[in-house]
Amino acid sequence: MTQRIVISVDQLCRPQPGGIGSYVRGLVDGLASAGEGVEIIGVGPHSRSAAVRQLGVEVRTTLLGLRGLTTLWPRYPFGVPGDADVVHATSIAGPFGGGRARAVHSVTMHDLLWRDEPESSTPNGIRFHESRLQLLLRRENLRIITTSPRLGVRLFQIGIDPDRIRFARLGVDDGSTDAAEPSRVREVLAEHGVSGPFTFYAGTREPRKNVERLVRAQRAARAQDPAIGPLVMAGPPGWGHVDPGDAVVLGLVDRSLLLGLYRDATVCAYVPRAEGWGLPPVEALHAGSRVVASRNCPSVEGNPEVVMVDPLDEDSIAAGLLSSLQRGDDAVSRERRRASVAEMTWRNCALDHLKAWL
Repeated sequence: MTQRIVISVDQLCRPQPGGIGSYVRGLVDGLASAGEGVEIIGVGPHSRSAAVRQLGVEVRTTLLGLRGLTTLWPRYPFGVPGDADVVHATSIAGPFGGGRARAVHSVTMHDLLWRDEPESSTPNGIRFHESRLQLLLRRENLRIITTSPRLGVRLFQIGIDPDRIRFARLGVDDGSTDAAEPSRVREVLAEHGVSGPFTFYAGTREPRKNVERLVRAQRAARAQDPAIGPLVMAGPPGWGHVDPGDAVVLGLVDRSLLLGLYRDATVCAYVPRAEGWGLPPVEALHAGSRVVASRNCPSVEGNPEVVMVDPLDEDSIAAGLLSSLQRGDDAVSRERRRASVAEMTWRNCALDHLKAWL
């Protein structure tokens, strides 16, 4: 019997889909490769998003726009077909109901960042996220999927029954895009005045990402060892102002170039003050690169291939960057780093979700 799984794809209609957008795409791809007997249907707002069209599955859109659908989904499951066996909200936007009488309903909780870093959100954003959290506390039929065991413990501590909580790995493999050739990476960097080794940061530029401390720490590390090269940043601006200092800002780059930058960087640094999961350091490991990351980054917690640092201590970040240079960058070392994240595939992510829906 075919299992009809409805997945919200609204995140792909947002100006900055971010890590949740990667999760939506990866989960759809993973479910499609998980075997026969699964039919995937996306549900989202009225949109002309190219990212939605490229999913390769049927997507049921509504007459509502993104804001209206997000507001009304807690009251009514707009767009969800009545014969759905599973209705999965990929974020706390929803939907939270619909489908068959005995349909399984689940939602992925990615973080509690509005509590951890309230200054990095707007008052409206905090109210929205807190109201959705309270909704999840009341909806006892909703299964909660988390990507971090640490977050699962926190959800239990704030009142969610542990029997409702499930854990799912996230993926990092992306067979649809090839990394840019080294020649293209060098060409782009040369256009910005960079040649030779470089430190690489990928992500939005916003206060929570701790960019300004990273800039200062990297400058101090480079003064001690020029082999670390200049700091190069790729990614869009996020909420809130940050000063990138003397870092080289590439802005938003295409996926192919991003993968090439990960691969060719001397070291990849990701040191946010708070993080729900943390995709960039895992992507860098998958590319075989040396990685420096915050101790509070769940995606690489306990990974011996990562140099872990205190994100609030610039000396710790600088020392971590210098320490990373002592780690091998030969073929064996790079393969060992790739192997450390080998289980983080979108197929495994899909299998974890299928298990959570049993």
